[in-house]
Amino acid sequence: MFSHGIMPPLMFGGMILFLLAGFPVAFSLASVGIVFGVIGIELGYFVPSFLQALPLRFYGIISNDLLLAIPFFTFMGAILERCGLAEDLLEGTGQLFGKIPGGLAYAVIIVGAILGAITGTVAASVIAMGMISLPVMTRYGYDKRLATGVIAASGTITQLIPPSLVLVVLADQLGRSVGDMYLGAIGPSILQVAIFILYIALISFFRPQMVPPLPPEARGEMGWKLVMRVLWGMVPSVVLIFLVLGTIFMGLATPTESGAMGAVGAIVLAALHRRLTWDLLYQSMATTMRITAMVVFILIGSTVFSLVFQGMDGARWIEHLLTGLPGGAVGFLVFVNIFVFFLAFFLDFFEIAFIVIPLLAPVAAKLGIDLVWFGVLLCVNMQTSFMHPPFGFALFYLRGIAPKSIKSSDIYWGAIPWVGMQLLLVVIVILWPESVTYWLDKPPVDDGRSIELLSPGDTNAPPPELKF
Repeated sequence: MFSHGIMPPLMFGGMILFLLAGFPVAFSLASVGIVFGVIGIELGYFVPSFLQALPLRFYGIISNDLLLAIPFFTFMGAILERCGLAEDLLEGTGQLFGKIPGGLAYAVIIVGAILGAITGTVAASVIAMGMISLPVMTRYGYDKRLATGVIAASGTITQLIPPSLVLVVLADQLGRSVGDMYLGAIGPSILQVAIFILYIALISFFRPQMVPPLPPEARGEMGWKLVMRVLWGMVPSVVLIFLVLGTIFMGLATPTESGAMGAVGAIVLAALHRRLTWDLLYQSMATTMRITAMVVFILIGSTVFSLVFQGMDGARWIEHLLTGLPGGAVGFLVFVNIFVFFLAFFLDFFEIAFIVIPLLAPVAAKLGIDLVWFGVLLCVNMQTSFMHPPFGFALFYLRGIAPKSIKSSDIYWGAIPWVGMQLLLVVIVILWPESVTYWLDKPPVDDGRSIELLSPGDTNAPPPELKF
């Protein structure tokens, strides 16, 4: 006969086994929740009345206005992904920077950041930049590993740069506003781009043979004509970005309303580029439908799991487990980031956000960690889910469109330095919380810079302040 205390770890372990076996995430979560709910009822460890809350929870998911931002932003990205915007930006920016060592790599990073802000889709960014830039980079002598690494990493920036879907989901799961999450992500986004550019600058200085400049005949048109071509591809996109994000930051629109404006703006941009067709609209709507359905079903499955898990006192088990770690808040942050890093080998960001974040957020709040800062920190960490060799989806996308001359080992080895740079940003955000909190309007009281800790067994004494 099982004791009551063993049920939460068994349930958590059962969920991990289902996911590792490759079953669909939504159905795995719901199945584990229902099976353990029945077992708990039979053993007297679970109150059946808990399940009466399920219909209300399902209705809460379907009627959540915030989650409407997901299909709007997805539709906006799908339109812009297919209207040729990436091609225009990459070709023009590549020619603009092509005369300097590492110029193509700089262009890929800059365009990757812009595409991240307007499409929000890692697959679209990696595939577009890979198809356009990778053949050119390999043809003119770029190191294969560096070329594949910079394309994959620059596409992955999409997860962090507002209006990232990851931040919308994290805001919903953490109970914080999307606007605050977007503001908090501005600093880390800029830092991530800066770290990537600095790495290419160091490579071009110390090992210029790895990133040679383009020969004159490959640069095409120069002068004002080229600048105007780049601006024509960039300025309307930047205007759309500021229209979407600016209305959120100024409090003029909710994320759902700004997402709707972004969707309309994307259609206008496609029309301006004379690429708006019925086929483009149909494909974009189909993509939006698939992603939105996936998110809703994962949410429903995670709701079933979390309800039964809570009824089994799982939240208390997680809290005791994590608050009892050596080092208090610092130990908690170290453990959580290592845990999320390894989970990202097997799960994507949606699955991590819906399964793990609801378990971690109450513990973080109890330790005095600001949840906006905590959410942005985890978002930085979850970038690596697309870059892990050999499971990273960005690497799979790149493998699918890379020429046969590039081996899979080149793609995997090329990703490792960029994963290291993403983890470096995790460390920077932990040690320098102002990189997140500086952009927020509220005073940084509970933003992670100072975390209050109680010594074991002392509940009355004023806790010491831990400075990062």
